[in-house]
Amino acid sequence: MTDYMSGFGNEFETEALKGALPKGRNSPQRCPYGLYAEQLSGSAFTAPPGANRRSWLYRIRPSVLHARRFRAMQSTWWKTAPSRAAGAAIAQMRWGGPALPDRPQTFVESVRTMTSCGDADGRIGMSAGVYLATRDMEDDYFYNADGELLILPQQGRILLETEMGKIAAAPGEICVLPRGVKFRVMLPDATARGYLCENYGALLTLPNRGVIGANGLASARDFLTPVAAYADHDAPCRLTVKWGGGFYACDLDHSPLDVVAWHGNYAPYKYDLRRFSPVGALLFDHPDPSIFCVLTSPSSQPGVGDLDFVIFPERWQVAEDTFRPPWFHLNAMSEFMGLIFGAYDAKPSGFEPGGMSLHNAMLPHGPDADAVASATMAPSTPVKLEDTLAFMFETRLPQHPTEYALTLATLQTDYEACWSALPKRFNGTPGGAA
Repeated sequence: MTDYMSGFGNEFETEALKGALPKGRNSPQRCPYGLYAEQLSGSAFTAPPGANRRSWLYRIRPSVLHARRFRAMQSTWWKTAPSRAAGAAIAQMRWGGPALPDRPQTFVESVRTMTSCGDADGRIGMSAGVYLATRDMEDDYFYNADGELLILPQQGRILLETEMGKIAAAPGEICVLPRGVKFRVMLPDATARGYLCENYGALLTLPNRGVIGANGLASARDFLTPVAAYADHDAPCRLTVKWGGGFYACDLDHSPLDVVAWHGNYAPYKYDLRRFSPVGALLFDHPDPSIFCVLTSPSSQPGVGDLDFVIFPERWQVAEDTFRPPWFHLNAMSEFMGLIFGAYDAKPSGFEPGGMSLHNAMLPHGPDADAVASATMAPSTPVKLEDTLAFMFETRLPQHPTEYALTLATLQTDYEACWSALPKRFNGTPGGAA
């Protein structure tokens, strides 16, 4: 059983042993139980209130004993921006779901980057990809110094054992791991497939609802942060760090997940996407997809996200005299999409659960010919879209596909054919109908 605390960005405090959390101060001369006090900072010390992120951890050993004599490691498929595959042409792209490997791979070993943009060292941009895990991280631990990780299980559950507590996540849920938090991933169902976004920029936060007001979309109360849970386990293991796009490992003789108590507002969390409260058009026309934004990483440009995490969940469609699927468009943003389960209304075939698509900035895209034919003639009665959950990583930066993406066996080289059957409907006769 995994326990959680409710709220987004709250000042939490939690202890696995009664009295382990110091009272009235952060760094006493002697911490209870002989623990070490350590601050984990996710922002500059001088960041203003509301943007300042830090937590105080009270641990069996300080992290200086977790990071020693690093050696460089190879990671073939986890790429970091800036990264551009040679010979990539501009195009709308789509992939079927990649198969699980036939060899044992931990969560970290199984990450395959599909696209990236920006510059991790410059703290701007993101990467999008998949994980295809087939074994537990039994004696392996990891933390990411380059970015915040947004994980979306699509097939199989995962158990994230972090230094700040445990998070259980299943398809339909997400979990976010801040930069610098140590963890390992266990597989309750033996294998797991899902999506991964590495956010290099500002921390993900709830979007400004604007005229929507105080309620709707993702509610802060539905975000869950784990309670403290520690491991006092002395045995050989390995800690790997992703730093500056490289991977570095060191050997330990104890588990680094040894935080007995902590307090602060910088911590991992999970969210059940089924709790998202959609808003939409009640009379006519199709709103912009920004109304489906769950989390955003703000950029330096007001109102523009460096990364927007958007979902398309179950919802009612009631607009009359309206073409209900997403319209055809060219966008200043670039869009990486995935499908957790069900079907996507703009692509009823060809876009399968576990699959992905890339519609880059200023490249035209929209519903396929079958979706257009159906939606154009459909009655304007209320319809509920059920058993569906798609998502989008949207960014203001162009996304560059990786070599893995360009050579993946499930790449649909005929993707653009889904629009070929769109008919010419123009009728130039005054008063003529299509």
